[in-house]
Amino acid sequence: MESLRVQRLQPGVGPGVSSGTLRSLRPGVTGGSFSSPAATTAPASAPPPLGLGIPGGLANPGGNPAVLREAVEAVVRSFAKYTHGYGRVNVVEALQEFWQMKQTRGAELKNGALVVYEMVPTNSPPYVCYVTLPGGSCFGSFQFCPTKAEARRSAAKIALMNSVFNEHPSRRITDEFIEKSVCEALATFNGNREEADNPNTGIGAFRFMLESNKGKSMLEFQELMTVFQLLHWNGSLKAMRERQCSRQEVLAHYSHRALDDDMRNQMAMDWVNREHDTPGSLARELASTERQLDEARLAGKELRYHKEKKDILMLAAGQLGNIHSPNC
Repeated sequence: MESLRVQRLQPGVGPGVSSGTLRSLRPGVTGGSFSSPAATTAPASAPPPLGLGIPGGLANPGGNPAVLREAVEAVVRSFAKYTHGYGRVNVVEALQEFWQMKQTRGAELKNGALVVYEMVPTNSPPYVCYVTLPGGSCFGSFQFCPTKAEARRSAAKIALMNSVFNEHPSRRITDEFIEKSVCEALATFNGNREEADNPNTGIGAFRFMLESNKGKSMLEFQELMTVFQLLHWNGSLKAMRERQCSRQEVLAHYSHRALDDDMRNQMAMDWVNREHDTPGSLARELASTERQLDEARLAGKELRYHKEKKDILMLAAGQLGNIHSPNC
């Protein structure tokens, strides 16, 4: 009985699978959108209705890159003063030291305090670099970078800024924060108060998620929400509902499951199947995802959702062997 329940909660293999063996593993994803933890009317690619970027709107201050650069530099300078640094801060070292300090002070970092950098392959500028923090949050270089070293520093700056801000008490999920977020969700999606109190509705599930993570920081909550955003984008949540999985079952199961290679591979297989059914769909989704990733990166936003989408699509393209990203 338990194994059947777990099977129902797995990300589905997409429709139109030519292999009978694959079809027999689990019911397929049929596409479309399932009500995300945020709201029943959210489009398939929409994140939850909660601002999880830099506080105070600095993640995209009026869409002005100059203001964003100024804000980042201000935080870096403040960090230097706090740590009694002299002269120009080595932000790459500062970011690593910040997370090592957190680990020393008792932060639970499952994979250690290592900060990971990833350069986008290219033979000419501008160079782009992504940095992944120990918890899984991802940021990218947000400036025009003529060298790889500058791209690495740019990514480290925005990651350090978010890491520092994330320690502020205002970035913790509290009762007051939950109430404000739920009210914003109700207003955004024209909901009513009864929906917020009913865990079987999208907004009710969103409230349940917030309350289950009370005391956590915004970055920690965003890391959790990335899993649900991807399941929603991929159509897996809709497939789970068709298998008679309740929202509470899905939330309880995936709230404790990290995004891993098995989950990515299953989602990639869905896109392989979609490509077989509708040739060109993978290339279109990949192009759209790359645009979203670039826009979010240049705005200094947290990128893991967009980057995981791209990685899953590239994995599917690699399995097909005949679709290539222009940026890779």
